[in-house]
Amino acid sequence: MSLSMPGPSQAGLFKPGYQSHDAEDGAVIRNIEACQAISGTVQTSLGPYGRNKIVINHLQKMVLTSDAATILRELDVVHPAAKLLVMASQQQDVEMGDGTNLVIILAGELLKKAEELLRLGLKTSDIVQGYEKAQNFALKVLEDLEVDRLQELRSKEELSKALRTVVASKQSGTEDILASLVAEAVLAVLPRNPVNFNVDNVRVVKIMGGSLEQSRVVKGMVLGREPDGTIKKATKAKVGVFSCPIDISQTETKGTVLLKTANEMLNFTKGEEERLETAIKELYDSGVRVVVAGSTVGDLAMHYLNRFNILVIKILSKFELRRLCRVVGATPLARLGAPMPDEMGSVDVVETTEIGGDRVTVFRQEEANAVTRTATIVLRGATQNHLDDVERAIDDGVNAVKAITKDPRLVPGAGATEIQLVEKISAFADRTPGLPQHAIRKYAEAFEVIPRTLAESAGLDATEVLSRLYTAHHRASTGAEASSEEGSGSSEDEEPYWTTGVDLESSTSAGTLDAVEEGILDLLASKSWAIRLASESARTVLSVDQIIVARQAGGPKPPGPNANWDED
Repeated sequence: MSLSMPGPSQAGLFKPGYQSHDAEDGAVIRNIEACQAISGTVQTSLGPYGRNKIVINHLQKMVLTSDAATILRELDVVHPAAKLLVMASQQQDVEMGDGTNLVIILAGELLKKAEELLRLGLKTSDIVQGYEKAQNFALKVLEDLEVDRLQELRSKEELSKALRTVVASKQSGTEDILASLVAEAVLAVLPRNPVNFNVDNVRVVKIMGGSLEQSRVVKGMVLGREPDGTIKKATKAKVGVFSCPIDISQTETKGTVLLKTANEMLNFTKGEEERLETAIKELYDSGVRVVVAGSTVGDLAMHYLNRFNILVIKILSKFELRRLCRVVGATPLARLGAPMPDEMGSVDVVETTEIGGDRVTVFRQEEANAVTRTATIVLRGATQNHLDDVERAIDDGVNAVKAITKDPRLVPGAGATEIQLVEKISAFADRTPGLPQHAIRKYAEAFEVIPRTLAESAGLDATEVLSRLYTAHHRASTGAEASSEEGSGSSEDEEPYWTTGVDLESSTSAGTLDAVEEGILDLLASKSWAIRLASESARTVLSVDQIIVARQAGGPKPPGPNANWDED
Protein backbone atom coordinates (compact mmCIF):
# COMPACT_ATOMS: atom_id res chain seq x y z
CA MET A 1 0.00 0.00 0.00
CA SER A 2 1.51 3.29 -1.08
CA LEU A 3 1.38 6.28 1.19
CA SER A 4 0.76 9.72 -0.32
CA MET A 5 3.73 11.79 0.65
CA PRO A 6 3.14 15.46 1.36
CA GLY A 7 4.43 17.80 -1.36
CA PRO A 8 7.50 19.97 -0.85
CA SER A 9 6.77 22.70 1.68
CA GLN A 10 7.37 26.25 0.49
CA ALA A 11 8.04 27.49 4.04
CA GLY A 12 11.31 29.36 4.04
CA LEU A 13 11.59 29.13 0.21
CA PHE A 14 10.29 32.57 -0.67
CA LYS A 15 10.37 35.92 1.10
CA PRO A 16 7.42 36.57 3.43
CA GLY A 17 4.33 37.90 1.65
CA TYR A 18 4.42 35.54 -1.36
CA GLN A 19 1.15 33.92 -2.46
CA SER A 20 1.04 30.58 -4.27
CA HIS A 21 -1.98 29.00 -5.96
CA ASP A 22 -1.56 25.32 -6.93
CA ALA A 23 -3.53 23.08 -9.26
CA GLU A 24 -4.74 21.19 -6.18
CA ASP A 25 -6.38 24.40 -4.96
CA GLY A 26 -8.27 24.59 -8.25
CA ALA A 27 -5.94 27.18 -9.81
CA VAL A 28 -6.99 26.24 -13.37
CA ILE A 29 -10.70 26.55 -12.56
CA ARG A 30 -10.10 29.90 -10.84
CA ASN A 31 -8.13 31.16 -13.85
CA ILE A 32 -10.96 30.10 -16.16
CA GLU A 33 -13.50 31.92 -13.96
CA ALA A 34 -11.40 35.12 -14.07
CA CYS A 35 -11.14 34.90 -17.88
CA GLN A 36 -14.89 34.28 -18.16
CA ALA A 37 -15.52 37.38 -16.04
CA ILE A 38 -13.50 39.57 -18.43
CA SER A 39 -15.12 37.85 -21.44
CA GLY A 40 -18.61 38.41 -19.98
CA THR A 41 -17.82 42.11 -19.51
CA VAL A 42 -17.24 42.76 -23.23
CA GLN A 43 -19.54 40.06 -24.66
CA THR A 44 -22.62 42.29 -24.67
CA SER A 45 -20.71 44.88 -26.73
CA LEU A 46 -20.34 42.60 -29.78
CA GLY A 47 -21.86 43.58 -33.11
CA PRO A 48 -23.88 46.52 -34.44
CA TYR A 49 -26.42 46.30 -31.61
CA GLY A 50 -23.76 45.80 -28.95
CA ARG A 51 -24.25 47.77 -25.75
CA ASN A 52 -21.97 50.65 -24.79
CA LYS A 53 -19.95 50.67 -21.59
CA ILE A 54 -19.16 53.71 -19.48
CA VAL A 55 -15.70 53.36 -17.95
CA ILE A 56 -14.35 55.95 -15.50
CA ASN A 57 -10.60 55.41 -15.56
CA HIS A 58 -8.02 56.15 -12.83
CA LEU A 59 -7.77 59.78 -14.01
CA GLN A 60 -11.56 60.18 -13.57
CA LYS A 61 -11.98 60.53 -17.34
CA MET A 62 -15.24 59.10 -18.68
CA VAL A 63 -14.97 56.77 -21.68
CA LEU A 64 -18.18 55.68 -23.44
CA THR A 65 -17.61 52.95 -26.03
CA SER A 66 -18.47 49.47 -27.25
CA ASP A 67 -14.91 48.88 -28.52
CA ALA A 68 -13.38 45.99 -26.54
CA ALA A 69 -9.79 47.19 -27.02
CA THR A 70 -10.63 50.60 -25.51
CA ILE A 71 -12.67 49.11 -22.63
CA LEU A 72 -9.83 46.77 -21.65
CA ARG A 73 -7.21 49.51 -22.05
CA GLU A 74 -9.09 51.75 -19.62
CA LEU A 75 -9.73 48.92 -17.10
CA ASP A 76 -6.80 47.98 -14.87
CA VAL A 77 -6.96 44.18 -14.98
CA VAL A 78 -4.77 42.65 -12.26
CA HIS A 79 -5.51 38.92 -12.48
CA PRO A 80 -2.54 37.30 -14.31
CA ALA A 81 -4.65 34.82 -16.33
CA ALA A 82 -7.18 37.49 -17.39
CA LYS A 83 -4.21 39.67 -18.40
CA LEU A 84 -3.23 37.00 -20.94
CA LEU A 85 -6.59 37.49 -22.69
CA VAL A 86 -6.22 41.27 -22.58
CA MET A 87 -2.74 40.96 -24.14
CA ALA A 88 -4.13 38.73 -26.92
CA SER A 89 -6.81 41.34 -27.60
CA GLN A 90 -4.19 44.12 -27.72
CA GLN A 91 -2.14 42.07 -30.16
CA GLN A 92 -5.20 41.72 -32.42
CA ASP A 93 -5.57 45.52 -32.22
CA VAL A 94 -1.94 45.95 -33.32
CA GLU A 95 -2.14 43.37 -36.13
CA MET A 96 -5.60 44.12 -37.57
CA GLY A 97 -7.12 47.05 -35.66
CA ASP A 98 -10.44 45.18 -35.58
CA GLY A 99 -11.87 41.96 -34.10
CA THR A 100 -10.59 42.62 -30.57
CA ASN A 101 -13.98 41.68 -29.09
CA LEU A 102 -14.03 38.41 -31.06
CA VAL A 103 -10.69 37.36 -29.49
CA ILE A 104 -11.88 37.92 -25.90
CA ILE A 105 -15.33 36.32 -26.39
CA LEU A 106 -13.98 33.29 -28.27
CA ALA A 107 -11.16 32.71 -25.75
CA GLY A 108 -13.66 33.03 -22.86
CA GLU A 109 -16.02 30.52 -24.50
CA LEU A 110 -13.17 28.07 -25.25
CA LEU A 111 -12.20 28.17 -21.57
CA LYS A 112 -15.82 27.69 -20.49
CA LYS A 113 -16.04 24.56 -22.67
CA ALA A 114 -12.68 23.38 -21.31
CA GLU A 115 -14.04 23.70 -17.76
CA GLU A 116 -16.90 21.32 -18.65
CA LEU A 117 -14.35 18.78 -19.92
CA LEU A 118 -12.17 19.18 -16.80
CA ARG A 119 -15.17 18.47 -14.60
CA LEU A 120 -15.84 15.32 -16.68
CA GLY A 121 -12.33 14.14 -15.80
CA LEU A 122 -10.25 14.97 -18.90
CA LYS A 123 -6.67 16.10 -18.34
CA THR A 124 -5.60 19.58 -19.46
CA SER A 125 -3.00 17.98 -21.78
CA ASP A 126 -5.80 16.20 -23.72
CA ILE A 127 -7.78 19.43 -24.01
CA VAL A 128 -4.75 21.47 -25.13
CA GLN A 129 -3.86 18.81 -27.71
CA GLY A 130 -7.44 18.73 -29.04
CA TYR A 131 -7.66 22.53 -29.20
CA GLU A 132 -4.40 22.69 -31.15
CA LYS A 133 -5.64 20.16 -33.74
CA ALA A 134 -8.98 21.96 -33.98
CA GLN A 135 -7.29 25.36 -34.44
CA ASN A 136 -5.14 24.12 -37.33
CA PHE A 137 -8.21 22.55 -38.97
CA ALA A 138 -10.32 25.71 -38.42
CA LEU A 139 -7.70 27.89 -40.14
CA LYS A 140 -7.62 25.48 -43.14
CA VAL A 141 -11.46 25.53 -43.37
CA LEU A 142 -11.47 29.33 -43.16
CA GLU A 143 -9.32 29.53 -46.31
CA ASP A 144 -12.10 27.69 -48.25
CA LEU A 145 -14.87 30.02 -47.02
CA GLU A 146 -13.79 32.95 -49.22
CA VAL A 147 -16.82 34.37 -51.05
CA ASP A 148 -15.38 37.59 -52.49
CA ARG A 149 -12.20 39.59 -52.78
CA LEU A 150 -11.45 43.22 -53.58
CA GLN A 151 -10.52 43.35 -57.26
CA GLU A 152 -9.80 47.08 -57.49
CA LEU A 153 -8.37 48.70 -54.36
CA ARG A 154 -8.51 52.21 -55.87
CA SER A 155 -12.27 52.07 -56.43
CA LYS A 156 -14.25 53.92 -53.76
CA GLU A 157 -17.27 51.60 -54.13
CA GLU A 158 -15.16 48.43 -53.77
CA LEU A 159 -13.32 49.81 -50.74
CA SER A 160 -16.55 50.97 -49.08
CA LYS A 161 -18.00 47.46 -49.56
CA ALA A 162 -15.24 45.95 -47.39
CA LEU A 163 -15.33 48.76 -44.82
CA ARG A 164 -19.10 48.85 -44.22
CA THR A 165 -19.20 45.82 -41.92
CA VAL A 166 -16.11 46.93 -39.94
CA VAL A 167 -17.64 50.36 -39.29
CA ALA A 168 -21.20 49.03 -38.76
CA SER A 169 -20.05 46.84 -35.85
CA LYS A 170 -19.11 50.04 -33.98
CA GLN A 171 -21.51 52.66 -35.40
CA SER A 172 -24.67 50.96 -36.65
CA GLY A 173 -26.86 53.11 -38.91
CA THR A 174 -24.13 55.52 -40.05
CA GLU A 175 -21.88 52.93 -41.71
CA ASP A 176 -22.55 54.21 -45.26
CA ILE A 177 -21.45 57.77 -44.41
CA LEU A 178 -18.40 56.69 -42.41
CA ALA A 179 -17.27 53.98 -44.87
CA SER A 180 -17.49 56.54 -47.69
CA LEU A 181 -15.46 59.10 -45.65
CA VAL A 182 -12.76 56.55 -44.81
CA ALA A 183 -12.58 55.30 -48.43
CA GLU A 184 -12.26 58.89 -49.74
CA ALA A 185 -9.53 59.76 -47.20
CA VAL A 186 -7.59 56.54 -47.85
CA LEU A 187 -7.71 56.94 -51.65
CA ALA A 188 -6.35 60.49 -51.28
CA VAL A 189 -3.19 59.19 -49.59
CA LEU A 190 -2.85 55.66 -51.07
CA PRO A 191 0.71 55.30 -52.48
CA ARG A 192 1.52 53.73 -55.84
CA ASN A 193 2.29 50.45 -54.06
CA PRO A 194 -0.71 49.96 -51.69
CA VAL A 195 1.30 47.69 -49.35
CA ASN A 196 3.24 50.80 -48.24
CA PHE A 197 0.03 52.49 -47.01
CA ASN A 198 0.61 54.15 -43.62
CA VAL A 199 -2.44 54.38 -41.30
CA ASP A 200 -0.90 57.48 -39.69
CA ASN A 201 -1.54 59.44 -42.91
CA VAL A 202 -5.29 59.59 -42.23
CA ARG A 203 -5.95 62.07 -39.43
CA VAL A 204 -9.20 62.87 -37.59
CA VAL A 205 -10.17 66.32 -36.28
CA LYS A 206 -13.25 66.42 -34.03
CA ILE A 207 -15.32 69.60 -33.97
CA MET A 208 -18.35 69.78 -31.72
CA GLY A 209 -21.72 70.78 -33.17
CA GLY A 210 -23.63 69.97 -36.34
CA SER A 211 -24.35 66.39 -37.32
CA LEU A 212 -22.33 63.49 -38.70
CA GLU A 213 -23.65 64.20 -42.24
CA GLN A 214 -21.67 67.49 -42.22
CA SER A 215 -18.36 65.64 -41.81
CA ARG A 216 -15.98 65.90 -44.77
CA VAL A 217 -12.51 64.95 -45.98
CA VAL A 218 -9.81 67.60 -46.45
CA LYS A 219 -6.80 66.77 -48.65
CA GLY A 220 -4.11 67.95 -46.32
CA MET A 221 -4.05 68.87 -42.68
CA VAL A 222 -6.47 70.70 -40.37
CA LEU A 223 -4.96 72.41 -37.30
CA GLY A 224 -7.21 73.48 -34.45
CA ARG A 225 -5.74 77.00 -34.10
CA GLU A 226 -5.41 80.25 -36.03
CA PRO A 227 -2.16 81.71 -37.46
CA ASP A 228 -0.41 83.94 -34.92
CA GLY A 229 0.29 86.99 -37.10
CA THR A 230 -2.00 89.32 -39.03
CA ILE A 231 -1.66 87.31 -42.27
CA LYS A 232 -4.37 84.62 -42.33
CA LYS A 233 -4.20 83.25 -45.89
CA ALA A 234 -1.58 82.19 -48.45
CA THR A 235 -1.86 80.49 -51.85
CA LYS A 236 0.78 78.62 -53.88
CA ALA A 237 3.26 79.35 -51.13
CA LYS A 238 6.68 78.02 -50.18
CA VAL A 239 6.79 76.74 -46.60
CA GLY A 240 9.67 76.87 -44.12
CA VAL A 241 9.46 74.70 -40.97
CA PHE A 242 11.58 75.64 -37.93
CA SER A 243 11.91 73.56 -34.78
CA CYS A 244 13.96 76.30 -33.08
CA PRO A 245 12.63 79.56 -31.51
CA ILE A 246 12.21 82.43 -34.00
CA ASP A 247 13.62 85.18 -31.84
CA ILE A 248 16.76 87.11 -30.95
CA SER A 249 19.40 84.61 -29.84
CA GLN A 250 19.88 84.63 -26.09
CA THR A 251 23.37 84.87 -24.60
CA GLU A 252 24.48 82.04 -22.37
CA THR A 253 25.74 84.37 -19.61
CA LYS A 254 24.17 87.41 -18.02
CA GLY A 255 26.05 90.67 -18.45
CA THR A 256 25.70 94.22 -17.13
CA VAL A 257 25.74 97.16 -19.54
CA LEU A 258 26.41 100.72 -18.36
CA LEU A 259 24.59 103.32 -20.47
CA LYS A 260 25.88 106.91 -20.15
CA THR A 261 23.88 108.89 -22.74
CA ALA A 262 20.42 108.85 -24.26
CA ASN A 263 21.86 108.00 -27.69
CA GLU A 264 23.56 104.92 -26.28
CA MET A 265 20.21 103.84 -24.89
CA LEU A 266 18.45 104.40 -28.24
CA ASN A 267 21.14 102.50 -30.14
CA PHE A 268 21.39 99.67 -27.57
CA THR A 269 19.04 97.21 -29.32
CA LYS A 270 19.62 98.48 -32.88
CA GLY A 271 22.16 95.77 -33.72
CA GLU A 272 19.90 92.95 -32.53
CA GLU A 273 16.92 94.39 -34.42
CA GLU A 274 18.96 94.70 -37.60
CA ARG A 275 20.22 91.12 -37.33
CA LEU A 276 16.67 89.79 -36.83
CA GLU A 277 15.35 91.91 -39.71
CA THR A 278 18.14 90.55 -41.94
CA ALA A 279 17.23 86.97 -41.00
CA ILE A 280 13.52 87.53 -41.75
CA LYS A 281 14.41 89.32 -45.03
CA GLU A 282 16.54 86.31 -46.01
CA LEU A 283 13.46 84.12 -45.51
CA TYR A 284 11.37 86.47 -47.66
CA ASP A 285 14.02 86.65 -50.41
CA SER A 286 14.28 82.85 -50.55
CA GLY A 287 10.56 82.72 -51.45
CA VAL A 288 9.15 81.50 -48.09
CA ARG A 289 5.65 82.91 -47.53
CA VAL A 290 4.51 80.50 -44.75
CA VAL A 291 6.53 79.87 -41.60
CA VAL A 292 5.68 76.97 -39.27
CA ALA A 293 7.27 77.37 -35.83
CA GLY A 294 7.80 74.38 -33.55
CA SER A 295 8.76 76.65 -30.67
CA THR A 296 8.21 80.24 -29.53
CA VAL A 297 8.00 83.26 -31.83
CA GLY A 298 9.27 86.52 -30.31
CA ASP A 299 7.26 89.76 -30.49
CA LEU A 300 9.91 91.53 -32.53
CA ALA A 301 10.21 88.58 -34.96
CA MET A 302 6.40 88.58 -35.30
CA HIS A 303 6.52 92.31 -36.14
CA TYR A 304 9.02 91.74 -38.99
CA LEU A 305 7.18 88.64 -40.26
CA ASN A 306 3.96 90.69 -40.46
CA ARG A 307 5.82 93.49 -42.26
CA PHE A 308 7.06 91.04 -44.90
CA ASN A 309 3.54 89.51 -45.25
CA ILE A 310 4.66 86.06 -44.08
CA LEU A 311 2.01 83.80 -42.49
CA VAL A 312 3.14 82.34 -39.14
CA ILE A 313 1.58 79.41 -37.29
CA LYS A 314 2.87 77.74 -34.13
CA ILE A 315 2.65 73.95 -33.70
CA LEU A 316 3.98 72.92 -30.31
CA SER A 317 3.45 69.15 -30.79
CA LYS A 318 6.49 67.55 -32.43
CA PHE A 319 4.28 64.74 -33.82
CA GLU A 320 1.97 67.26 -35.53
CA LEU A 321 5.05 69.10 -36.82
CA ARG A 322 6.37 65.91 -38.42
CA ARG A 323 2.98 65.22 -40.02
CA LEU A 324 2.80 68.74 -41.43
CA CYS A 325 6.32 68.27 -42.85
CA ARG A 326 4.96 65.18 -44.67
CA VAL A 327 1.99 67.17 -46.04
CA VAL A 328 4.06 70.06 -47.45
CA GLY A 329 7.24 68.07 -48.16
CA ALA A 330 9.52 70.20 -45.99
CA THR A 331 12.48 69.50 -43.70
CA PRO A 332 12.34 70.92 -40.15
CA LEU A 333 15.32 73.22 -39.52
CA ALA A 334 17.05 73.67 -36.19
CA ARG A 335 18.56 77.05 -37.19
CA LEU A 336 17.00 80.36 -38.12
CA GLY A 337 17.88 81.33 -41.67
CA ALA A 338 16.90 80.89 -45.29
CA PRO A 339 16.19 77.21 -46.05
CA MET A 340 17.77 75.51 -49.08
CA PRO A 341 15.39 74.84 -52.01
CA ASP A 342 15.18 71.12 -51.14
CA GLU A 343 14.42 71.95 -47.47
CA MET A 344 11.42 74.11 -48.37
CA GLY A 345 7.95 72.65 -48.76
CA SER A 346 5.07 73.93 -50.86
CA VAL A 347 1.35 74.15 -50.29
CA ASP A 348 -1.50 75.23 -52.58
CA VAL A 349 -3.72 76.86 -49.96
CA VAL A 350 -3.28 77.83 -46.32
CA GLU A 351 -6.45 79.44 -45.03
CA THR A 352 -8.29 80.10 -41.80
CA THR A 353 -11.86 78.95 -41.80
CA GLU A 354 -14.60 78.57 -39.25
CA ILE A 355 -16.17 75.15 -38.63
CA GLY A 356 -18.98 75.13 -36.09
CA GLY A 357 -17.74 78.20 -34.23
CA ASP A 358 -14.14 76.94 -34.03
CA ARG A 359 -11.44 78.74 -35.99
CA VAL A 360 -9.14 76.26 -37.73
CA THR A 361 -6.26 76.52 -40.17
CA VAL A 362 -6.31 74.27 -43.22
CA PHE A 363 -3.20 73.26 -45.20
CA ARG A 364 -4.45 71.64 -48.38
CA GLN A 365 -3.43 70.69 -51.92
CA GLU A 366 -5.91 71.92 -54.52
CA GLU A 367 -5.14 69.92 -57.67
CA ALA A 368 -7.52 67.02 -58.20
CA ASN A 369 -4.76 64.60 -59.28
CA ALA A 370 -2.25 65.65 -56.60
CA VAL A 371 -1.57 62.82 -54.16
CA THR A 372 -1.29 64.40 -50.75
CA ARG A 373 0.77 62.85 -47.96
CA THR A 374 -1.98 63.30 -45.34
CA ALA A 375 -5.78 63.47 -45.46
CA THR A 376 -7.91 64.73 -42.57
CA ILE A 377 -11.46 63.67 -41.78
CA VAL A 378 -13.27 66.58 -40.11
CA LEU A 379 -15.87 64.97 -37.84
CA ARG A 380 -18.95 66.80 -36.57
CA GLY A 381 -21.17 65.59 -33.74
CA ALA A 382 -23.20 66.55 -30.70
CA THR A 383 -21.09 65.31 -27.78
CA GLN A 384 -17.39 64.73 -27.21
CA ASN A 385 -17.99 61.10 -26.15
CA HIS A 386 -19.89 60.37 -29.36
CA LEU A 387 -17.14 61.96 -31.46
CA ASP A 388 -14.50 59.88 -29.65
CA ASP A 389 -16.48 56.70 -30.39
CA VAL A 390 -16.93 57.62 -34.07
CA GLU A 391 -13.18 58.28 -34.23
CA ARG A 392 -12.55 54.73 -32.96
CA ALA A 393 -14.83 53.33 -35.68
CA ILE A 394 -12.89 55.33 -38.31
CA ASP A 395 -9.60 54.13 -36.83
CA ASP A 396 -10.84 50.52 -37.19
CA GLY A 397 -11.83 51.24 -40.80
CA VAL A 398 -8.41 52.71 -41.67
CA ASN A 399 -6.64 49.73 -40.04
CA ALA A 400 -8.90 47.38 -42.04
CA VAL A 401 -7.62 49.03 -45.25
CA LYS A 402 -4.06 48.24 -44.14
CA ALA A 403 -5.12 44.58 -43.70
CA ILE A 404 -6.90 44.58 -47.10
CA THR A 405 -3.70 45.72 -48.87
CA LYS A 406 -2.05 42.50 -47.63
CA ASP A 407 -5.02 40.11 -48.00
CA PRO A 408 -8.11 41.25 -49.98
CA ARG A 409 -10.19 38.09 -49.30
CA LEU A 410 -13.62 38.39 -47.66
CA VAL A 411 -15.80 35.83 -45.84
CA PRO A 412 -19.53 36.05 -44.98
CA GLY A 413 -20.36 38.01 -41.82
CA ALA A 414 -23.43 38.02 -39.53
CA GLY A 415 -22.30 34.76 -37.84
CA ALA A 416 -22.46 32.71 -41.07
CA THR A 417 -18.72 31.87 -41.04
CA GLU A 418 -18.86 30.79 -37.39
CA ILE A 419 -21.81 28.42 -37.93
CA GLN A 420 -20.02 26.92 -40.94
CA LEU A 421 -16.92 26.38 -38.77
CA VAL A 422 -19.10 24.63 -36.14
CA GLU A 423 -20.40 22.23 -38.84
CA LYS A 424 -16.97 21.48 -40.34
CA ILE A 425 -15.05 21.12 -37.05
CA SER A 426 -17.79 18.88 -35.56
CA ALA A 427 -17.46 16.59 -38.60
CA PHE A 428 -13.67 16.60 -38.08
CA ALA A 429 -14.18 15.60 -34.39
CA ASP A 430 -16.22 12.57 -35.48
CA ARG A 431 -13.27 11.39 -37.60
CA THR A 432 -10.67 11.91 -34.82
CA PRO A 433 -9.81 8.93 -32.58
CA GLY A 434 -8.97 9.16 -28.87
CA LEU A 435 -9.78 11.61 -26.11
CA PRO A 436 -8.87 14.82 -28.04
CA GLN A 437 -12.09 14.37 -30.08
CA HIS A 438 -14.08 15.63 -27.07
CA ALA A 439 -11.95 18.79 -26.98
CA ILE A 440 -12.34 19.28 -30.76
CA ARG A 441 -16.13 18.98 -30.45
CA LYS A 442 -16.18 21.54 -27.63
CA TYR A 443 -13.90 23.80 -29.71
CA ALA A 444 -16.49 23.67 -32.49
CA GLU A 445 -19.34 24.46 -30.07
CA ALA A 446 -17.47 27.54 -28.81
CA PHE A 447 -18.00 29.32 -32.17
CA GLU A 448 -21.74 29.23 -31.49
CA VAL A 449 -21.25 32.12 -29.05
CA ILE A 450 -20.87 34.69 -31.88
CA PRO A 451 -24.26 34.23 -33.65
CA ARG A 452 -25.93 33.66 -30.26
CA THR A 453 -24.57 36.95 -28.87
CA LEU A 454 -25.47 38.82 -32.08
CA ALA A 455 -29.05 37.53 -31.86
CA GLU A 456 -29.41 38.25 -28.13
CA SER A 457 -28.10 41.84 -28.41
CA ALA A 458 -30.58 42.50 -31.25
CA GLY A 459 -33.47 41.22 -29.09
CA LEU A 460 -34.11 38.08 -31.13
CA ASP A 461 -34.86 34.57 -29.86
CA ALA A 462 -31.29 33.19 -29.89
CA THR A 463 -32.33 29.51 -29.70
CA GLU A 464 -34.69 29.81 -32.66
CA VAL A 465 -32.18 31.82 -34.71
CA LEU A 466 -29.47 29.20 -34.10
CA SER A 467 -31.78 26.31 -35.04
CA ARG A 468 -32.66 28.05 -38.32
CA LEU A 469 -29.00 28.74 -39.06
CA TYR A 470 -28.06 25.09 -38.37
CA THR A 471 -30.91 23.93 -40.64
CA ALA A 472 -29.76 26.15 -43.52
CA HIS A 473 -26.08 25.24 -43.12
CA HIS A 474 -26.81 21.52 -42.74
CA ARG A 475 -28.85 21.55 -45.94
CA ALA A 476 -26.01 23.32 -47.74
CA SER A 477 -23.51 20.72 -46.54
CA THR A 478 -25.70 17.74 -47.55
CA GLY A 479 -25.36 18.71 -51.21
CA ALA A 480 -27.20 20.55 -53.92
CA GLU A 481 -29.51 17.63 -54.83
CA ALA A 482 -30.87 17.21 -51.32
CA SER A 483 -31.23 20.96 -50.89
CA SER A 484 -33.15 21.33 -54.14
CA GLU A 485 -35.56 18.54 -53.12
CA GLU A 486 -36.07 19.70 -49.53
CA GLY A 487 -35.94 23.41 -50.23
CA SER A 488 -38.74 23.44 -52.80
CA GLY A 489 -41.39 24.05 -50.16
CA SER A 490 -39.29 25.99 -47.66
CA SER A 491 -39.74 29.63 -46.82
CA GLU A 492 -37.27 32.34 -47.78
CA ASP A 493 -35.92 32.40 -44.22
CA GLU A 494 -34.67 28.83 -44.59
CA GLU A 495 -32.81 29.04 -47.89
CA PRO A 496 -30.26 26.21 -47.95
CA TYR A 497 -27.14 28.36 -48.29
CA TRP A 498 -24.06 28.16 -46.07
CA THR A 499 -23.76 31.97 -46.27
CA THR A 500 -26.92 32.33 -44.13
CA GLY A 501 -26.39 34.60 -41.12
CA VAL A 502 -28.33 36.40 -38.40
CA ASP A 503 -30.75 39.11 -39.63
CA LEU A 504 -30.34 41.73 -36.90
CA GLU A 505 -33.02 44.01 -38.35
CA SER A 506 -35.61 41.25 -38.67
CA SER A 507 -39.14 42.14 -37.59
CA THR A 508 -39.78 38.50 -36.64
CA SER A 509 -38.35 36.90 -33.50
CA ALA A 510 -36.07 34.62 -35.53
CA GLY A 511 -34.77 36.07 -38.80
CA THR A 512 -31.97 34.92 -41.06
CA LEU A 513 -30.50 36.45 -44.21
CA ASP A 514 -27.93 35.75 -46.90
CA ALA A 515 -24.86 37.65 -45.66
CA VAL A 516 -23.27 37.89 -49.13
CA GLU A 517 -26.42 39.25 -50.81
CA GLU A 518 -26.81 41.85 -48.04
CA GLY A 519 -23.15 42.86 -48.35
CA ILE A 520 -22.23 41.81 -44.78
CA LEU A 521 -18.64 40.67 -45.32
CA ASP A 522 -15.76 40.25 -42.86
CA LEU A 523 -12.04 40.27 -43.59
CA LEU A 524 -10.63 36.76 -43.78
CA ALA A 525 -7.27 37.92 -42.35
CA SER A 526 -8.94 39.56 -39.33
CA LYS A 527 -11.01 36.42 -38.60
CA SER A 528 -7.95 34.18 -39.00
CA TRP A 529 -5.84 36.25 -36.57
CA ALA A 530 -8.70 36.34 -34.03
CA ILE A 531 -9.08 32.53 -34.08
CA ARG A 532 -5.32 32.06 -33.79
CA LEU A 533 -4.88 34.49 -30.88
CA ALA A 534 -8.01 33.32 -28.99
CA SER A 535 -7.00 29.66 -29.29
CA GLU A 536 -3.42 30.28 -28.22
CA SER A 537 -4.39 32.41 -25.22
CA ALA A 538 -6.96 29.76 -24.13
CA ARG A 539 -4.33 27.01 -24.44
CA THR A 540 -1.85 29.11 -22.45
CA VAL A 541 -4.33 29.66 -19.60
CA LEU A 542 -5.15 25.92 -19.52
CA SER A 543 -1.44 25.04 -19.37
CA VAL A 544 -0.91 27.03 -16.16
CA ASP A 545 -1.05 24.91 -13.00
CA GLN A 546 0.50 27.27 -10.48
CA ILE A 547 0.55 31.02 -9.92
CA ILE A 548 3.15 32.52 -7.59
CA VAL A 549 2.57 36.19 -6.73
CA ALA A 550 5.33 38.23 -5.12
CA ARG A 551 4.59 40.83 -2.50
CA GLN A 552 4.25 44.34 -3.95
CA ALA A 553 7.28 46.55 -3.62
CA GLY A 554 7.23 49.53 -1.26
CA GLY A 555 5.58 50.06 2.07
CA PRO A 556 1.94 50.42 2.95
CA LYS A 557 -0.19 52.42 0.54
CA PRO A 558 -1.09 55.99 1.58
CA PRO A 559 -4.72 56.45 2.64
CA GLY A 560 -7.06 57.65 -0.10
CA PRO A 561 -9.11 60.85 0.05
CA ASN A 562 -11.85 60.89 2.68
CA ALA A 563 -15.15 60.20 0.92
CA ASN A 564 -17.11 61.97 3.69
CA TRP A 565 -14.98 65.13 3.81
CA ASP A 566 -18.02 67.44 3.62
CA GLU A 567 -19.90 65.85 6.53
CA ASP A 568 -19.77 67.45 9.97
